Amino acid sequence: MASPAGPIRVLIADDHPVVRRGMSALLASLDGVEVVAEAANGEEALREAQLSRPDVVVMDIQMPALDGVEATRRMTALLPDVAVLVVTMFEDDETVMSAMRAGAHGYLLKGAQQEEILTTLRAVAAGQYVITPGVAARLLGRLSPAPARAVPFPELTDREREVLDRLARGYSNARVAADLSLAEKTVSNRLSAIFLKLGVSGRTEAVIMAREHGLGGGAPEAAGP
Repeated sequence: MASPAGPIRVLIADDHPVVRRGMSALLASLDGVEVVAEAANGEEALREAQLSRPDVVVMDIQMPALDGVEATRRMTALLPDVAVLVVTMFEDDETVMSAMRAGAHGYLLKGAQQEEILTTLRAVAAGQYVITPGVAARLLGRLSPAPARAVPFPELTDREREVLDRLARGYSNARVAADLSLAEKTVSNRLSAIFLKLGVSGRTEAVIMAREHGLGGGAPEAAGP
């Protein structure tokens, strides 16, 4: 993630050269933002990200060779410290859900105002999760869990379920991090994603919901250090 003292390093992935140049010029004009690389498809984005190590990848959805959703999935697995901000024309629920489940930190529509782009970039670079409000309302409605499912919370990744399970046991962030061999900052970011996907406001609601669905192994354990 971006250093507090340095600019936000951005890679732009879009298959349209005019759009890519326009986005590059726009971002370069913003205070505290540095465009370090560009890519014309998902494969190039993965390669350039490994070379330039940006803080944020601005990712289009519809691209040749490798689309933005699959590129996001591979990016988050390969470079977990790089945040993906999807910037696209598509706002249908399935596209949004696919991108967020793939690991995107944010979802912004093309045509967003300069200030909104800058605010969103700063947020995702800091590890937060951001979706356009209207899209978020629909998404949270779709992600609300049903009371009876064979696998609890299928909208979560396996790792997110592991984090939530330990949260339900009463583990602190530090203990979750130690138990799963993760950085404490990574645990914090995973929790932000979990709260967003479950449509809860914070830790307490997430724990209650998790225990109602059988996570946490029954009786809570004492919080660790």
